[in-house]
Amino acid sequence: MKKIVLLVFLCFATVAQCQNDVFYHVFQRSFFDSDGDKQGDLKGIHQKLDYLQELGVTTLLLTPLYASDFYHNYFAYDFAAIDPEYGTMDDYLLLVKEVHKRKMKIYQDVEMQYVAGGHPWYKEGYGQPGSRYGDYLVYLDEAKTKPFLFWNIEDFTMWDGHKQKILVVNMANPEVKDYTYRTLLHWVDPNGDGRFDDGVDGFRLDHMMDDLDNAGKLTHLFRDFWTPLLGKLRVTNPKLKIVAEQADWASYGHEYMTGGSVDYTFAFRLKFALTKFDKREILKTADSTFHFNPSGKDQLVFLENHDTGRFASEPGMSMAKEKAAVALQLLMGGIPSIYYGQEIGMKGKQQSHGTTDGNDIGVREAFDWYTDGEGKGMARWYEKTGPWWDNRNEKPADGISLQEQQNDPNSLFSWYRTLLALRAQSPVLQQGVFSEVRNDNDAVVSFYREYQGKKVLVIVNLSDKVQELTLEGTSLVGKNLLHKGYFFKRSARVDLAPYEVIVAKP
Repeated sequence: MKKIVLLVFLCFATVAQCQNDVFYHVFQRSFFDSDGDKQGDLKGIHQKLDYLQELGVTTLLLTPLYASDFYHNYFAYDFAAIDPEYGTMDDYLLLVKEVHKRKMKIYQDVEMQYVAGGHPWYKEGYGQPGSRYGDYLVYLDEAKTKPFLFWNIEDFTMWDGHKQKILVVNMANPEVKDYTYRTLLHWVDPNGDGRFDDGVDGFRLDHMMDDLDNAGKLTHLFRDFWTPLLGKLRVTNPKLKIVAEQADWASYGHEYMTGGSVDYTFAFRLKFALTKFDKREILKTADSTFHFNPSGKDQLVFLENHDTGRFASEPGMSMAKEKAAVALQLLMGGIPSIYYGQEIGMKGKQQSHGTTDGNDIGVREAFDWYTDGEGKGMARWYEKTGPWWDNRNEKPADGISLQEQQNDPNSLFSWYRTLLALRAQSPVLQQGVFSEVRNDNDAVVSFYREYQGKKVLVIVNLSDKVQELTLEGTSLVGKNLLHKGYFFKRSARVDLAPYEVIVAKP
């Protein structure tokens, strides 16, 4: 077992000053089933709020809730309705109010740039130029018989074999702009009383673009659509925060912050660097990720999400290696975002079974609550439905379940809890400026976080071998958190076990 040294310092700020946002990205259909139908639901999330708080989560990010033929709910036929498999509006409002009672936050995922073929805008507008919905979608002809299709695909094959169209919304239409505003406003303040205890704290904007799909048909959307829309919403709730998913994952997202009026983007470049375990790439990318955001803006730092392979399934991954990456994710800076099941090391990759959204089920499987995979709440909605079930990652007694890890102090789950608790009590680890601490070893990352004159030093061995290094201009002195003893090292020379992590107050 590798040695882990954690040296703690006290949080000298008040609770209000310690901005400890930790996102938990929930694919709710797969999280927890409250009623035995194998579908994860809103009541299931409600029942697991204690678990999320125990982990150290402060903010829930839900995948789309609205009614859709697609299992992931990204292409809707009714933006005003909750998918009945998730529950009712009452279930949703009860969840939101309980989240807020716990001083937590809740965000909704939104993608209103497209609709499914069952949406009234298509059914009642197709081939009918005089329809009230005739200009709600983009058509390539005046007769409204040639709709502009997402990725120019005539029909998408869904996981269950059904076919469905995905159509592009005319975001230049003033009526569409007004509809989008009214729909999002409803989620911000459902009963219109201005209190927001029943409303979202923010939105995640999926696949946000200035020129939608780079097609040249809906351009300058940052200026003409998103900025006015978000400005109007913030008039109602000035505390509303907006997260944008960059459609171009190679982007740091700064143009979204300056041009698109969003508060947060995703640190895709840092995620890819962390996956490589390459010191130079990590430090170079961290510099751009943390040092060039406009004032008041930030990035969500993540290792995996609903569109990427699970981090635990990266080649050569081990628990020790995972722990090293997690330390970097949670301690380098930005706002951590944990994808459900990441904290227990769930595995999964996209599959290749033709052109179907079922291929993504491999990274959206049921949260593994139990050692043998059986028990209340297992949300196996895809059970016995084909290759995504036959090739599932979940295996009994493989060490990858909450039941197997929850009471094990050496588990991945316990590691997350330890680091998130350390971060929660430290304003430096929440808000401190990132800066590299130079050392003479290419396999070791070392950096400071500094805030209001206080510093934390983090050192991470990126390799599976013992490493020695000399730090430039610093030494280690502090209190050992795990063993309740003291760790003194006057020298700048450090010996590190494979994938060892040190967190110290120098």
